[in-house]
Amino acid sequence: MQLDHSICSSARLARDRRFDGRFFTAVKTTRIFCRPICPARPPLERNVTYYATAAEAANAGYRPCLRCRPDAAPGSPAWGLVSTTVQRALRLMRSEREAQSIETLADRLGVSGRYLRQLFAEHLGVSPLAVWQAERALFAFGLLRDTGLPISRIAYESGFNSLRRFNGVFKQIYRRTPSEVRRDSVEGESGAVAASGTRFYLHYRPPFHWRELLAFFRARALAGVEQVEGDVYRRSFALDGVRGVLRVRDQGSKNRLVVEVSGEGGAALYLLNQRLRRLFDLDADTAEIATQLAADPLLAREIARTPGVRLPGAWDPFEYALRAILGQQISVAAATTIAGRVVARYGESFVGDSGEEHRLFPTPEQLTDADFDGLGLTRARAQTLREFVAATLDGRVNFAETELADWCARVTALPGIGDWTAQYIAMRGLSMPDAFPASDLGILQALGENGEKAKPKQALARAENWRPWRAYAALLLWQSLKTGEDQ
Repeated sequence: MQLDHSICSSARLARDRRFDGRFFTAVKTTRIFCRPICPARPPLERNVTYYATAAEAANAGYRPCLRCRPDAAPGSPAWGLVSTTVQRALRLMRSEREAQSIETLADRLGVSGRYLRQLFAEHLGVSPLAVWQAERALFAFGLLRDTGLPISRIAYESGFNSLRRFNGVFKQIYRRTPSEVRRDSVEGESGAVAASGTRFYLHYRPPFHWRELLAFFRARALAGVEQVEGDVYRRSFALDGVRGVLRVRDQGSKNRLVVEVSGEGGAALYLLNQRLRRLFDLDADTAEIATQLAADPLLAREIARTPGVRLPGAWDPFEYALRAILGQQISVAAATTIAGRVVARYGESFVGDSGEEHRLFPTPEQLTDADFDGLGLTRARAQTLREFVAATLDGRVNFAETELADWCARVTALPGIGDWTAQYIAMRGLSMPDAFPASDLGILQALGENGEKAKPKQALARAENWRPWRAYAALLLWQSLKTGEDQ
């Protein structure tokens, strides 16, 4: 991937946090690569080269810096600039705990293994296997330094079923064994082990408005599944055969979220890490988004009020899709109430470590024969839910889809689902940054003038200037309505 060396040079010399995770500096004399905010004395320009991702630097033979810890860098927004097939491949790779063979991955994507290797080489400069190994080794390094988990458990949580293979890959990247890293870990690190489970961290680039996100989730929290308590987000989960409960809070002084997990045995930590990064939109390119959207005066005011806008995501796309269908033409509160009834009737319950009962949102398989009667739904809406569940199970609905137009075409072909619902699921359930529900009443009100709502065509025409960040614009427009009420 192409980088502007003059920009990278200026950013690393200034230790500019806005560029943290956007590129990595590799030092030719020491064979070490660092984040642009590394506190060490900056090397001479002639002795460095720049890489867009940690995987590229590791694949080139550089080892991660033990001082600035590239494992703790925010995710790179550069991944979003690659081809659709590579994006889908990365999403599939990150949604599975264990590694898949390149042939298996290519088959799931409908391409040949050779073509997939070519795409990765062209767009990322590394092979799929190199990306997988580098990302998992970096994640494992964080667990070694920040938790007291046994090394064998860390290997499993990072996606390695063989401790020998884990040791080999880790030593190849870090030039040290996991045991050596563990011995050198900083004693007394506050994230070692939570009282009733495991604690790990999710780093982000500031600015980050945690309270804005919590307010959004608080209004939509599902009884028994989600809860916002003060400045803490909590939810139950079932992942990779493990049930548990997680709590997330912000540690703004260190630009990271603190995640505490309690569960049955292993907690699928790598998968939790990936889902939470999307849920809280931690890898958003907020500077680029702000630059694009601030050209519109209405959006500029909201960006100035809360810079660093994040798009609230979803824990699970199927869960969110059902909630979006339930929310058609009714209020957020009413939709949340009905969704809670779906959970109470069809979702499994379990008792957590604290003795408190929790519920899980039902899976498509658990809803196969659901009739949804008596939940406060119209017959037509209940039938739409049944059709959507069936389409999910038979493959007509593909949550791995990365093209907005293709997603909307697939979903609106189902009875009872219009463009608003398809766009809204894409926006929050699939975290598609350019999704835009143009017929949304709040958006039309925010864009209206002289007391008159805008028309959907007018909204779409104005939104052309906001591409490819129309989903963030929609969020800012909803926010502007609240700002107007508070003034």
